[in-house]
Amino acid sequence: MRHLKFQEQLGQGCSPEESDTFQAQGSEILDQMLQCLEHLPKPMPQLEDYLDMVGLSVMFPRVEVFLIQGSPLDMLERPPMDEYFFHVAKLNQLLVLSQQLEEDIRHLGSHKYIAHQLSVIYQVVSSFRGIQAFSDIKKDIEANFKQMKQCLVVEEDSRHEPQLAAHYINWILEITQKLTSMVLSLPEELTDDLHQAVTFVSQFLS
Repeated sequence: MRHLKFQEQLGQGCSPEESDTFQAQGSEILDQMLQCLEHLPKPMPQLEDYLDMVGLSVMFPRVEVFLIQGSPLDMLERPPMDEYFFHVAKLNQLLVLSQQLEEDIRHLGSHKYIAHQLSVIYQVVSSFRGIQAFSDIKKDIEANFKQMKQCLVVEEDSRHEPQLAAHYINWILEITQKLTSMVLSLPEELTDDLHQAVTFVSQFLS
């Protein structure tokens, strides 16, 4: 709930309320970062200078603002790296959901919740824009979902658990395997929003 409120307030361009817990944890992490700096060659740089020097202030600007002002939430503009973290989170969510659905449809004795799981995957797929492979999967789900869901309806007094027909099981497995393969292989169309971070990491590790 607190995270949702935070995101909502950021979207409205206003500074969210900060909790004592946030302040305490932020200060603790900064102390740990300072301890790490002590292992660098002397003279030890200032933390702010070090973040600038290695490019971390670009990736995590709210950390730098917290270091300077004691509050990262005074930064009302949206840092460019936000898109990267959001994109990676969606890809991870899609991977986990696909793997879970594949596992459930293969091993669970009841397919009662399969339609719901597929609808959640559909929502995540729909959140991506301009990716043809995802658009094709979205259309495929739209074309078959209603009939597939109808197969799971059983009579109230039935002793049988809802079970999908073999062709629907194979259809869903084809979808989950496509999605898993795409996310794990990271084709170019999935990495457009990752270039800034990849460039940074490449420079940092070289």
